[in-house]
Amino acid sequence: MNKISLITWILVCCVSACSTQSAVLNTERGASSKDEMQTFFVSGIGQTQTINAAEVCGGTDNVLKVETVYSPLNWGLGLITFGIYTPRDAKVYCK
Repeated sequence: MNKISLITWILVCCVSACSTQSAVLNTERGASSKDEMQTFFVSGIGQTQTINAAEVCGGTDNVLKVETVYSPLNWGLGLITFGIYTPRDAKVYCK
């Protein structure tokens, strides 16, 4: 494999790196009730962000799923700022 192909392959792997973490509380179908971009700096080391899912959905019985997503947009913003600003998307799904 030549040098250009190797560099291209590494860049493709880096750009496609997205992650999602989900906590499924109920298996029913529902729509996203809150979608928020949370701000973190330096990859979020020692930082926390909180969303009260019960408050968003009007009670704990109405919460279906909570998820955080590291999307290509978040990755791109982190790349542009050299990792200083590294946002994540948080989503809450309600009945």
